[in-house]
Amino acid sequence: MKVILIIPARYGSSRFPGKPLAMIKGKPMIQRVYERALLAQGIDEIYVATDDERIAATVRGFNGKVVMTDADLATGTDRINQTVSHLGLADNDLVINLQGDQPIADPDSLEQLAELFKAAPGQFDMATLAYQFGENDDPQDPNQVKVVFDNDMFALYFSRSCIPFGRDVQDYPIYKHLGVYAYTCKFLKTFAALPMGRLEQLEKLEQLRALEHGHRIKLAFSKYNSTEVDTPEDIARCERLMIED
Repeated sequence: MKVILIIPARYGSSRFPGKPLAMIKGKPMIQRVYERALLAQGIDEIYVATDDERIAATVRGFNGKVVMTDADLATGTDRINQTVSHLGLADNDLVINLQGDQPIADPDSLEQLAELFKAAPGQFDMATLAYQFGENDDPQDPNQVKVVFDNDMFALYFSRSCIPFGRDVQDYPIYKHLGVYAYTCKFLKTFAALPMGRLEQLEKLEQLRALEHGHRIKLAFSKYNSTEVDTPEDIARCERLMIED
């Protein structure tokens, strides 16, 4: 089983056009993400998947690997799936999908996802990361996706709302979903072919499609919050965290 990490990156964004090329402490964000992935052990190859030549040229400029994808793909998963097809990966190869807006992604957490599959081969087809909110985090923020899970650490639901709701208690753990996924190439093909789910459409959360169609998602718990860049204002926040690190 090879482990391939793919970073989907598109230029167009309603809130932040050109986001992958935004500069963070002197380097384009896509380079920051790529370099964080390089720190993870046990990953055989890393690729950026994009439909934009400006992003591709930037990746080639720092000697990264890039795969060009179609411009009309609906989701990041479709971009990942097309990249897997282009690379000719085997069904049992593992793909880690690291979003192109996570410039301070934790390398240890990426390794955690790969280890889940190595420790329990064939027991599940998809996995992702969760992080327990700290006192300085805001679980009421709809951009911070929450997850609840069962006793075997399989996801029950993901939501932009604050879940679970403590009717009689105020102080209890709430978990943030970190948008990093791992799946076998075989399952990725299945997932990309599934119709969009009703809950997926409501929440605008692609991972709900898997749950709606009866597929299980295993969770690994990260010690580190992976801050996403959603708006230009998030750049300064990432730079502050990089200084603290």
